[in-house]
Amino acid sequence: MALRGRRILLIIAGGIAAYKALELVRLLRAEGVGVTPVLTRAGAAFVTPLALQTLAESPVYSDLFSLTDEATIGHIQLSRAADLVVVAPATADLMAKMAAGLADDLASTLLLATDKRVLVAPAMNVRMWQHPATVANVATLRARGIAFIGPEAGEMACHEYGPGRLAEPAAILPAIAALLEDEKPLAGRHAIVTSGPTHEPIDPVRYLANRSSGRQGHAIAAALADLGARVTLVSGPVALPDPPGLTTSHVETASEMLAAVRAALPADIAVCAAAVADWRVEGIAGQKMKKTASDTPPALRLAPNPDILATLAAPGPDRPRLVIGFAAETEHVAQHAGEKRRRKGCDWILANDVSPGSGIMGGAENAVFLITDEGAETWPRMPKEALARRLAARIAATLAARPGN
Repeated sequence: MALRGRRILLIIAGGIAAYKALELVRLLRAEGVGVTPVLTRAGAAFVTPLALQTLAESPVYSDLFSLTDEATIGHIQLSRAADLVVVAPATADLMAKMAAGLADDLASTLLLATDKRVLVAPAMNVRMWQHPATVANVATLRARGIAFIGPEAGEMACHEYGPGRLAEPAAILPAIAALLEDEKPLAGRHAIVTSGPTHEPIDPVRYLANRSSGRQGHAIAAALADLGARVTLVSGPVALPDPPGLTTSHVETASEMLAAVRAALPADIAVCAAAVADWRVEGIAGQKMKKTASDTPPALRLAPNPDILATLAAPGPDRPRLVIGFAAETEHVAQHAGEKRRRKGCDWILANDVSPGSGIMGGAENAVFLITDEGAETWPRMPKEALARRLAARIAATLAARPGN
């Protein structure tokens, strides 16, 4: 990473996840990045100024009204001297202050006074993250250009499970690099992302579907938006909130998904992460099919659904410059995915093993093979949000390097 010589203002708010800030400082210093730590009063309950100062090789700032620092209006100088401001962890309280424009301590004052980009890494209880107030604050901050990384899903220190864990320092580091190297590498690009399952009706109450939560597709859409892309997310039925700052189209069936994708063209990037049902039922019953003691199970006649990935990848003026598909396999994963890439005509395939016991389908983590015309590349198991950021960065780098960019 071309980070040597850059400077980071690192704001550490309160919460058990503050201990990870020490590892983030270590990683940044190993890359030659200068780190100036700002520790809130609550953050100091979890990590000590001495530990931060030792790792950062820099003074730690905490007090807005320090006479020594304020002799030269130090809080203004701190807010302007860095190349990037990083808040890790960011609590619900600090994000609420940012959204409201409050400045009652050093951290919130720096955030209000800075003229540099800000990267926020939230960490909090899952209920706090999903509370309407926090959701609204995040949407407000995104609309102002604040970049986000995480939170990731997992078990909390409070023993609850869900989104709210601080992104791992190893994932925050490339996000910092992306912002420093090119603030918006996908600015001016349009990306279409499909996500979730499709529901193919049998009758008014029954349907065929795939086991997909939509977590990966939604994370990819958010990661592309964070890099500046204008994103159209076409989502099947999921229990996830719409990512803020995107255009989201909600559909039920594969035919509806294809129509929504076509309506969103033209695009530079297409990522088909949805688990689209391969078949639909011919002759959908207009009323609920009744079961009686003497009835035999009804015979369902199936017909193939439209192939959204192959349609987008077909040569023509509307073909996106980069078409990416997913392949959920249970055996010979890389081999079958390579065959699918050639058959569909897409540029890349991300293949994952969804065999029983893998925990991938519907889970919080993913592990993939990236299949391109150059071969198969193994990506290790990681949170789906981290994989989305890695994919978005790879997309940005690939488009930037192509002739005619």
